[in-house]
Amino acid sequence: MTAPFNFYTQAHLVRLLGTKAKNAAELTEGIRKVPTSSIYYHTHHFLRQHNYLSPEPTNDFAYWVSNILGRRELGEALASVDIITFKDLEDLRSEFIRKLEKYNGRNGPVSEVPEGHEFHFMSCITVVTPTHCHAASVPEFVDCLKNISVNSLYYHVFEARMRLTNGANDFAIWLRSNGLEKAALNISRLDPYTMTLEGLRERIIEIVGKYV
Repeated sequence: MTAPFNFYTQAHLVRLLGTKAKNAAELTEGIRKVPTSSIYYHTHHFLRQHNYLSPEPTNDFAYWVSNILGRRELGEALASVDIITFKDLEDLRSEFIRKLEKYNGRNGPVSEVPEGHEFHFMSCITVVTPTHCHAASVPEFVDCLKNISVNSLYYHVFEARMRLTNGANDFAIWLRSNGLEKAALNISRLDPYTMTLEGLRERIIEIVGKYV
């Protein structure tokens, strides 16, 4: 076996950036200038926090444009951005700007929301701390998976997608380094955005448990 797998956990410190938008043009400029941590917050973090809603909103920008600004066509265009396929937040930012600029370039009335209904840009800082779980073998890894918090699971699967920039996650990388290529591949193929965190935990345990 390679080096033990050290499980970490995380917490998000959310902050208001002081940037807001009352129309599509201001939303475009806001997306252009806010830090990538804000793009992450309004897309990946938003989707994870709202996966219980039906129909499921795909990102905060689309939700505000459709439901608050009242521009359904633009909202649908923003909702069509498949955030999971973007491995770089700057590329994701550029795609939203492209969609918005295409809409903003049209001639027509400018919709604005009244005061108090503006889009407020937020960001989040991820605070990472170690846990007591360390796995030097596959059985120990499975045992840790059963006992870690959902915040730890979130860190190693969701946060890893952006941290590693290649769409991988920490579990798959460790399993692959220990020769469990098939297990790593099966975990990499899971779409974590289509299930609850507990459901994701069960699927990973099911996959890795075959090698105990």
